[in-house]
Amino acid sequence: MTRTPRIPNLGGARAFVLHRPHPTVQAITRQLSAIGLVTVDCWPELAPEALAADFVFFDADLGFDEQFPWKPGEAPMPLVALIGSEAPGRIEWALSHKADAQLLKPVGNAGVYSALLIARQGFEARKHLAGEIAALRQRVAERQTIVRAVSALSKGSDDDRAYAQLRSLAMSWQINVEDAARRIVAMTEDVTGEAKIGEESGDDQSHRA
Repeated sequence: MTRTPRIPNLGGARAFVLHRPHPTVQAITRQLSAIGLVTVDCWPELAPEALAADFVFFDADLGFDEQFPWKPGEAPMPLVALIGSEAPGRIEWALSHKADAQLLKPVGNAGVYSALLIARQGFEARKHLAGEIAALRQRVAERQTIVRAVSALSKGSDDDRAYAQLRSLAMSWQINVEDAARRIVAMTEDVTGEAKIGEESGDDQSHRA
C-alpha cells in the first residue's frame, strides 16, 4: 500500500525572500505570515544567516550566482524560484540552482503554501537520493579496496587463500574486513609495506600453529 506523505507543520519556519523591493515580495510575505512563517527580505544578496533558513525564495529574473553563500545546486534548504521571464537563459540559470518549486510572477493571494510543500518534499527526496548514491559509492570504493588488498596478499596466486588471510588479519587486529583492507593497501603504498604485511601474516600464522 502506498503511504501518503504527511503534511508538515510549517509554523515557526524561517523563509528568506531574495528579491528587489516589489509588490511580489509583499504578496509572498503576506501569505508566509498567514501560514506562520518568519520572513526576512533581502537584496541584492543573502546574508550569512540565510544558511540556517528553512526556505529561500529567489528572483530568477535578475538573480546571479554571487547572491548565494553556496555553490549552484548545493543549497542546504529548499529553494523556490520566482519566475516572471520565460527566457531560456533565465530558466536554465534557475535550474542550475536546482529550484525545488516555482512561483510565477506576479504573485497573487495564493500559491505560496503549495510551493512550500512541493519544495520541501522535492528537497527531501533529492537529499535522500544523494545519500543513497553516496552510500553506494562508498560500498563500491570499499569493494575496490578489498580487491586491492587481496591482490597484494596473493601476489598473483590464490585469491581465495588471500581473502581468508585478509579475514584472519581483520580478526587478529579486531577490526572489520574493510578497515583491514584499507590498512593493507596503505601498507603496500609504503616502501616497507610488503615486509610489514609479511610480518603480520607470519605472526598470525604462528598464533594459529
